Amino acid sequence: MGPYSLLLFFSAVLLLLLIHYLHPMHIHQWTLGLQMCWQTCWHLYIQYQLYWLQETPDSRLLLAISALMLMTQRVSSLSLDLQEGTLTSQFQNKSQDQSVLISFLSYSLYFPALLGGPLCSFKTFVESVRQMSVTPPFASYLGNLTLKILQVVVLVWIKYPLKELLTSLLTFRNSTYVCQDILWIWILSLLLKMNYYAHWKISECVNSAAGIGLHGYGHSGKTSWDGLSDGSPWVTEVSSRPSVFARQWNRTTAAWLRRMVFKRSNKSPLFVTFGFSAWWHGLHPGQIFGFLIWAFTVQGDYKLHHFLHPKLTSLWRKRLYMCLNWAFTQLTISCVVVYVELQSLASVKLLWSSYITVFPLLSVLINLIL
Repeated sequence: MGPYSLLLFFSAVLLLLLIHYLHPMHIHQWTLGLQMCWQTCWHLYIQYQLYWLQETPDSRLLLAISALMLMTQRVSSLSLDLQEGTLTSQFQNKSQDQSVLISFLSYSLYFPALLGGPLCSFKTFVESVRQMSVTPPFASYLGNLTLKILQVVVLVWIKYPLKELLTSLLTFRNSTYVCQDILWIWILSLLLKMNYYAHWKISECVNSAAGIGLHGYGHSGKTSWDGLSDGSPWVTEVSSRPSVFARQWNRTTAAWLRRMVFKRSNKSPLFVTFGFSAWWHGLHPGQIFGFLIWAFTVQGDYKLHHFLHPKLTSLWRKRLYMCLNWAFTQLTISCVVVYVELQSLASVKLLWSSYITVFPLLSVLINLIL
């Protein structure tokens, strides 16, 4: 990150100042508000470089802003813990002591999580650090790390046949095959999702190697390593409903959005949550459009499921509904992923001319009818 690491140090120092000088009942609003403003300033600067100056932003700045987004999760989670009084008395009653402030600083600047997540609460972080004194069996430690590394290898390997398939489909670009655009965009979205899955699994490997994620021993006496995860790619991809996919995708971020926004919104919490997610991601045109589609899709899924569920009286109807809904989920989420990833307004216009946009329009239609 180079000099851009100062962006993170500024946020960390700001958090300590707010904790030291503000009452816990008021700390969360100030922390989240100031952190989001600080993050948004840099997101707007990136857009200024991209769309106005037509320049490619420094990769170190992009990395720093990505870490800044993850730091927003951590400092807002900690500030809400302080406001709700969910920390242990050791931290809650002495939150302004210098030694405790150092613990807060260690949590907010824990760099493996800033490079790729996943998010954990301050309480979980402290428990994991304390558990490091409990030396796990070497076989269990090595076995857990080896399993995660194998998952990364599989996810990276899957990308190569997907790339070859995309290239081969481009050779038939002038074909009259109606579903070609739909198939091409679906495969492109799979490739983009594999990048995310691999990145999250690599982050889990780094956290496991550092000892974060170790939760002592389970009921069976075996070492528990399931303390820190953004979910399973396989579970996410077989989700047969858009709402289930939304909860499984980047699971710790989804839980953070639910806690920060959804549960605290009185009117239209679903759309407010997805709107906040677009703000947190950077407010690029593709991101705004993508998260708007996602909100309509999830809302339509709730309405459609409520309408059809009483009518699914036989096994074959349930299986047919599950299969069709899985395909609909995949194709709609494909639109969302490509819109969010490509970001620009030109990409939105280009994708809008594809046949695959029929599926997001169906979600809007379901919301209007039901």
